[in-house]
Amino acid sequence: MFGQEKETSSDSNSQHSAFLEEKAFRARTVLVFGTITDKLASETVRKLLALDAESTAPITMIVSSPGGHLESGDAIHDVVRFISSPVTMVGTGWVGSAATHLFLGAARERRVCLPQTRFLIHQPSGGAGGQASDMAIQAQEIMKARERIAQVIARETGQPIERVRDDIERDKWMSAEEAIEYGLISRIIERRNELLPSQA
Repeated sequence: MFGQEKETSSDSNSQHSAFLEEKAFRARTVLVFGTITDKLASETVRKLLALDAESTAPITMIVSSPGGHLESGDAIHDVVRFISSPVTMVGTGWVGSAATHLFLGAARERRVCLPQTRFLIHQPSGGAGGQASDMAIQAQEIMKARERIAQVIARETGQPIERVRDDIERDKWMSAEEAIEYGLISRIIERRNELLPSQA
């Protein structure tokens, strides 16, 4: 009996979640919350492609994530730039590491955040293990990824590449106001109606 009640509650939650997802989809809004994983990237890319196939009207992506798998962030970043529909990024909570990378997939004028948002940029990390030759290869790949991240940040913020390389040596946290100064976002908003008609 208790098992049946639990199953019914679970089904109800699942249906409620599906209803909310459908409402967000109809509003051309994609939510990216939590750690960036292959699964999250796959779901996000599918939504972006489906919305783009339906219409080239703007898509709003709301991001709150500490980061995660770099290549999964790459996938979202590249698809945001690949599709015809313009994507407006709205940061909330915190946008860090790989999440900042995918956030930079949108044009600067389409990158905004809510007032309490914090941003984090840093170099990729990795736990190298195994044989010495494998560890050397992993170290080389981390250095390549570090330079690639620095190039993207410099390109999308307008900061000199030398400054970006220095900034990502350690964790660099930024408030919403500091993110504007750095070029991560264009402005701070408090309400949806503050998005431009061409961005909503």
